[in-house]
Amino acid sequence: MSVLQDLIGALAGGSIEVIDLTAPLSEDTPILQLPPPFANTQRFSRTELSRYDDRGPAWYWNDFTTGEHVGTHFDAPVHWVSGRDGDDVSQVPAGKLIAPAAVLDFADRASADPDFLLEIEHIREWEAANGALPDGGWLLYRTGWDDRSNDSDRFLNVNETGSHTPGISAECARWLAEESTVTGVGVETVGTDAGAAHSFDPTFPCHSFLLGANKYGLTQLQNLARLPATGALLIAAPLPIVRGSGSPSRVLGLVER
Repeated sequence: MSVLQDLIGALAGGSIEVIDLTAPLSEDTPILQLPPPFANTQRFSRTELSRYDDRGPAWYWNDFTTGEHVGTHFDAPVHWVSGRDGDDVSQVPAGKLIAPAAVLDFADRASADPDFLLEIEHIREWEAANGALPDGGWLLYRTGWDDRSNDSDRFLNVNETGSHTPGISAECARWLAEESTVTGVGVETVGTDAGAAHSFDPTFPCHSFLLGANKYGLTQLQNLARLPATGALLIAAPLPIVRGSGSPSRVLGLVER
């Protein structure tokens, strides 16, 4: 059989499991909150057009409004000023949307310290145990933060000193952008940067370095605990919005069982 036929058979037979890494998108989905004077994105909302009634007797449909960066979503390079000359979300090559994934699990560290930052040394330790990060693949950074996604206050974790969510150090973000061969970084938090990244140098280094290198971000992922450290295949499917800086996305992981 051909490779594709083998894949179809494995999916049908259950030897390859499809794991949904996407947070359900609804009016309750947590969104990033920027302080004045910065503009904030709109929450997801919908307006019913018909539901098997006199507005449309045989069909149900809605209009919806949401931002490009709401819920599980894809960050394209043009989302950040450092990537302004890079790809918009419609220009991301389709072949980049299917790639191997490495899962770095630091949920225990983030549970003990919500401001935990991934450092280059953590990646080196992971590589010593698991092998090199996948060439052209995704680094998926598990912090256990998806357990908070049904409670906006716990998910955003803001107090009088600001937001406290785990992320990646500026030095590590630069290394991932300039020296590693990964295509992008995926996280469980509201954005690819730590909650305190507004105070880093540079500010929001994941956005600055990775998008500036024409790499990508995935945010608000779920179920990373169900993926192995290596061997999963990631499918990220953003809408190809012309001139779009990003898009809500369905993200799937294929795992051989």
